Amino acid sequence: MFRIEESFDTQILKAQKDRPVVVFIEPLDARVLEAVCHLTRYVKPVLLAGEDEVRETAVRCLSHLDRSRVEYSLSECAFLKIAERPDLVEAFATDCLSHPKCRNEASDLEEARLALSSPGLFGIYAVHLGHADMVVGGATHSPRQFFRPMLALLANRAVLCEVGVFVLPDDFPDGHYPQNIVVFGDVGVNAVMTPEVLAEVAVGTCAAARDLIPEDVLPEIHGAIVSYSHRGSDEGPSPDTVRRAIELVPDLLAKRVTTAQRYASIRITGEVKFSAAISRRSAELYGMNGLSGGTNVIISPNLETGNLLYHLYAARFPTAKKFPVMFGVAFRGVDLAIDCTPEDVRLAVKASVLRLQRDGRWSRTPKDTFFRRHRVLVINPGSTSTKIAVFEGDQETFSREIQHTSEELAPFAGRRITEQYDLRKDAVLRVLGEFGLTVDDLDAVCGRGGLLRPLPHGTYRVGQAILDDLRSGVGGDHASNLGALIAHELASPSGKPAFIVDPVVVDEAPSRVKVTGFKDIRRRVISHALNQVASARRYAQESETFYEKVNVIVCHLGGGISIGAHRLGRYIDANNGLDGEGPFTPERSGSLPQGQLAELCFSGRYTHAQIKRLIKGEGGLMALLGTSDLREVERRIDAGDAWAAEVFDALAYQVAKSAAALLPAFEGRKIDSIILTGGMARSKALVDLLTHYLSGMPCGITVYAGENEMVALAKGALRVLYEKEEPREYVVAETAAV
Repeated sequence: MFRIEESFDTQILKAQKDRPVVVFIEPLDARVLEAVCHLTRYVKPVLLAGEDEVRETAVRCLSHLDRSRVEYSLSECAFLKIAERPDLVEAFATDCLSHPKCRNEASDLEEARLALSSPGLFGIYAVHLGHADMVVGGATHSPRQFFRPMLALLANRAVLCEVGVFVLPDDFPDGHYPQNIVVFGDVGVNAVMTPEVLAEVAVGTCAAARDLIPEDVLPEIHGAIVSYSHRGSDEGPSPDTVRRAIELVPDLLAKRVTTAQRYASIRITGEVKFSAAISRRSAELYGMNGLSGGTNVIISPNLETGNLLYHLYAARFPTAKKFPVMFGVAFRGVDLAIDCTPEDVRLAVKASVLRLQRDGRWSRTPKDTFFRRHRVLVINPGSTSTKIAVFEGDQETFSREIQHTSEELAPFAGRRITEQYDLRKDAVLRVLGEFGLTVDDLDAVCGRGGLLRPLPHGTYRVGQAILDDLRSGVGGDHASNLGALIAHELASPSGKPAFIVDPVVVDEAPSRVKVTGFKDIRRRVISHALNQVASARRYAQESETFYEKVNVIVCHLGGGISIGAHRLGRYIDANNGLDGEGPFTPERSGSLPQGQLAELCFSGRYTHAQIKRLIKGEGGLMALLGTSDLREVERRIDAGDAWAAEVFDALAYQVAKSAAALLPAFEGRKIDSIILTGGMARSKALVDLLTHYLSGMPCGITVYAGENEMVALAKGALRVLYEKEEPREYVVAETAAV
């Protein structure tokens, strides 16, 4: 059986711009609530019920689901008791009285308020006025309460159609429907039957099928219009109506192709007998299978026939994957069957979300009524540049890398880098002005954390203790020290909060990690903590659970390499990537045989400074191959360079060895995944080799290529702004004891 839900998941994530806001008008129905617990990766759910009611329903009805999944999913939802939002009810009621199709529900404002206080109309109006993108209902609401007003208010076309999609089980007879996928469309939601309506429904149904089923599964979509009345009665379209509709199809398809090339694979024929849709013998007799590759889309002559086919197949094949899709409402409405299952709900919502994402015209919810889009400025200073970006919610609205010329930096030669903060701050303000923004337009400013004292992971409010330690260089002088200083200088005049997130000194490792066999040396934990924790959080989010619920090993593969163990929300072990500990990297030597290193240090061949440069800056790939560019190494391998191939293999082997060495850190707990991230994770050859070497580990491999530092900083600030976590306070006495 074609795994249609897995296909939807892959396609949605590939096309995803943002998660649409979806209103569920029946969240206290256990089937709907269970579906919501599997949808938060793809949508932002608004549940029209109080949080206490929803949680009570979850406890009572969803005990078969993993508890952490339920808790995580509910943490991603907005809960709304309609009675507690009279402002929205008033706005909806006022608009209702001016809407010709809604006036039937109310003759005055008081009646309109009462009508708009019902979940069905409230959810529909939330979408109609841009507060949400999609509304889901019908599981307990009658057609009059939901389906009909949804069509009246959300239709964007004169011709509408409800489409039923089935993926039939493997025991369904071969050859009837290619890949056992069949799609039913009916004309019954349109008041008048004409050739034009029939042609629009046929094309729209096939287009919906093409939007959902990838070309590598069904290279062509073949549609057929059912005809069984020779008089053109209410039973269905006459053969003459079907023939006239078929004549209109090519022009309609040609218009569709101008919007997306995938529609060029649609083929539509007519006059297929009704019995051919339910009988393999009839299909063969009447030539339904005579089309190249068979027929997948059946256009039913009326609503009753469409419902009959849908329920007939649902009853005969209870293990089939089935769901409805609306054509003509701009993907804004999902109508559920009264006898739907949680899987049916999931598939129906995902189908509409996929079509919305693929449409190309949608980028985000018009209004941020239910999920406020906090605006955060992110600042990431480098030695000669400052990267900035502005995020509205999870979406980046603009970014810029500000280059600082040698002339600008010359006055600061030989001085602490923190003295550059005025120069950098003014440059950031200048760029903000170019985009028409001031600090007053922001909700928070987040800077890259610097070399502070060791501290636990998290988002820290920039206070005096952080500023003092960065200005004094307590942990060393580094460009990242500027992040908190600039963020504070920008935010404090307007009273906005300034944050840092997971600086390189994050250290939650127990003493056993730091003890060495040399009394004068205690191992330090300095790593790519920002990307380490962000990657672990991303894995947890995509697994629809919390960082505190996963066990992962993260391999950050960049100019430096850090390999860390994350156990149930704590970053408990990592190599000191700053000092070159661990595998060798593009520019760092990695761990070395100590005796040989000691001999080299006292051989007289190198100064102390030269040894330091070999450990960091001129070691690793630079020392072995004269380049720090992994792409260049791969080009040499392709050209037959055996030494480059040997070094490449050694790099992969040492990374894998270091990752496997973290197994004891989990003390027997199951490891969920090994995550490969950083710039070198873009190399397929390296990922393939690491996957091979780590195949014996009791978990899979997840790849998040790139460092994604700006997103990680923004999300850290947003977690605090959305009150998903409390901001941490940097207290010197406490951090020093970590």
